[in-house]
Amino acid sequence: MFTHVTVGANDIEASRRFYDAALGALCIDAAAGPDAKGRFWWRTKMGAFAVGAPIDGDPACHANGGTIGFHAKTPEMVQAFHDAGVAAGGTAIEDPPGERNGPFGTLILAYLRDPSGNKVCAMHRPG
Repeated sequence: MFTHVTVGANDIEASRRFYDAALGALCIDAAAGPDAKGRFWWRTKMGAFAVGAPIDGDPACHANGGTIGFHAKTPEMVQAFHDAGVAAGGTAIEDPPGERNGPFGTLILAYLRDPSGNKVCAMHRPG
């Protein structure tokens, strides 16, 4: 459905380190870039994710109520995403990583805030 997602950051290098670590735990290669606009890009065959300073020059801020979810191939990758993200400057939020049951069935989830406050998660759907 999505081709790419981009989030703003006020400390690009801190965000690059965070996402290289957290996404690396999901077997996503380190960021390419920076591009001509100073953004770093993580790419897979399913899409791309980028972080950079807002183009309008205003400070970056997180989307209140927004979450960006990254696919994890295994439950262990969800935990690894969480651990790597926290070690690289992220903040653990909500419940600890693990199984959640809800309207979409059973999911394995871990939620973090990146260094700029963006809410991200890793999700594995068993079965």
